[in-house]
Amino acid sequence: MTDTDVTPVRSFLFTPANHARRVEKVFEVGADAVILDLEDAVAISEKPAARQCVVEAFSARPQSGTRHYVRVNSIDTPYCEEDIKATVGPWLDGIVLPKVESRSCLNQLERLLAAAETEQGMAVGGLDLMPIIETAAGVASARKIATAESRIKRMAFGGGDYTLDLNYEWNADEAVLAYARAKLSHASRLGDLEPPIDTVVLQIKDDARFLQSARHGKQFGFGGKLCIHPNQIPLTHEVFTPSPDEIAHARAVVAAFEAAEAEGSASIQLDGYFIDYPIVYKSQRILALADKLQA
Repeated sequence: MTDTDVTPVRSFLFTPANHARRVEKVFEVGADAVILDLEDAVAISEKPAARQCVVEAFSARPQSGTRHYVRVNSIDTPYCEEDIKATVGPWLDGIVLPKVESRSCLNQLERLLAAAETEQGMAVGGLDLMPIIETAAGVASARKIATAESRIKRMAFGGGDYTLDLNYEWNADEAVLAYARAKLSHASRLGDLEPPIDTVVLQIKDDARFLQSARHGKQFGFGGKLCIHPNQIPLTHEVFTPSPDEIAHARAVVAAFEAAEAEGSASIQLDGYFIDYPIVYKSQRILALADKLQA
């Protein structure tokens, strides 16, 4: 099944591909997308067996609702090509590629994916490819990555490796992530991509910190969150789903503006707020997102 993007993807939940108990549970928590991980969460000696775990886990479950992704090892490792060959098939919706730093990374992965799709009798280009930008070099190249001729629909941000790369102190205020978030949101817009997906939060028992991080990402135009624990899924959906108050306000804005526009006015006030076309377009975007999620 190919990701048609009819419904926005807000939550991507990682789990180690070779951990049977976690894999079994990861499909039951309501994530928009499941990422079975072959990279950081899997020891080198376990990688060959973990690839087969990906195929078995996804093949055993219908692709209705939750999307199926696998995070392969980075393109500069000796494992990436075998990851692709072993896991690509009709049971998959997409590939997550870590540590992307240039267009050449995408080009190499595109060639591997195309060959694997052909081998499986699949349409070339049908699988999604989501690059994770998580180094200084990746952030610096974000625009070139986003505007490359490729199959990518959205990028993701990895705060852990990013702050490690730059020796930053990653505190709860996340001030050190602001530059990277801004670069990714600008690059995504220039590449006409969907909103990027925000970084994981490592403090899995700190809901307040997770919510704060998610709200920071939303402020920078991100559309969802990478998650590493099932409890983070409802928190993600809370932040990245329009609230009843947001929907009501958006409807009021659109209705008031349409009435004013019919009388020849393109700027009005509503409840003390000045409203013109950009505000109306933002309200229409909120309503469109709510409709897609409801559908």
